[in-house]
Amino acid sequence: MATTITERYAAGERDFTGENLIDADLRGANLSGANLTRADLTGAELTGATLTDADLTGAGLTGAELTGATLTDADLTGAGLYGASLRSADLTGADLTGADLTGADLTGADLTGAELTGATLTDADLTGARRSSTDAPVSGYALVSVLERA
Repeated sequence: MATTITERYAAGERDFTGENLIDADLRGANLSGANLTRADLTGAELTGATLTDADLTGAGLTGAELTGATLTDADLTGAGLYGASLRSADLTGADLTGADLTGADLTGADLTGAELTGATLTDADLTGARRSSTDAPVSGYALVSVLERA
């Protein structure tokens, strides 16, 4: 299925709304600007993938591997990222409004300019994550308390 999606993307298709991509291997894939609204990416392998400006509104990313992925300006509104690995991911300017990041690993993630209003960060690991370009790395508790004051 992953090859099909990447081939379709290479052919110019960008609308993958509601696609079933459970456990898909999309390592290093370029899906910039793709519409993955409500796509099921549960357990998908997206290490090093480029999802700049992608629309992942309401997407299911439970347990997905997004280590080192580029999600700059991506729309993850209401996305389910329960237990997802976003280690060293670039979430600069991403919209995570209402996203469920329960138990997600955001170690070293760049959250500069990211919108986290209403996001659930319960048990998320935010060790070394940055909220702005001038932030020193912060612990999960520090980031949550900063967000609660915003």
